[in-house]
Amino acid sequence: QVQLVESGGGLVQPGGSLRLSCAASGFTFSTYTMTWYRQAPGKERELVACIVSSGVIRNYVDAMKGRFTISRDNAKNTLYLQMNSLNPEDSAVYYCDARVALKEYWGQGTQVTVSS
Repeated sequence: QVQLVESGGGLVQPGGSLRLSCAASGFTFSTYTMTWYRQAPGKERELVACIVSSGVIRNYVDAMKGRFTISRDNAKNTLYLQMNSLNPEDSAVYYCDARVALKEYWGQGTQVTVSS
């Protein structure tokens, strides 16, 4: 019943920007901490950032601080990730994640490719 749908990825040149979205349904979105992860080919999933229900931002990975911003719109049940100053190391599939009723959920992911 829980569903997370990521969108907004694509091909961008180094130094460019993208805004990812995650549309959530099937649970009370406004009460849950939400997290962005990413996974590059051959690597394990990596934490990007998380945001608590009140909107306080927590746990940015050091490499993303100052470039990425996580936010949420509880009225729209949507999680966002604004990504600026992108570099090829940011290329990955980006996933939205939620833990609901002791079970973890994530979407299908959205591909971000940073290439010249």
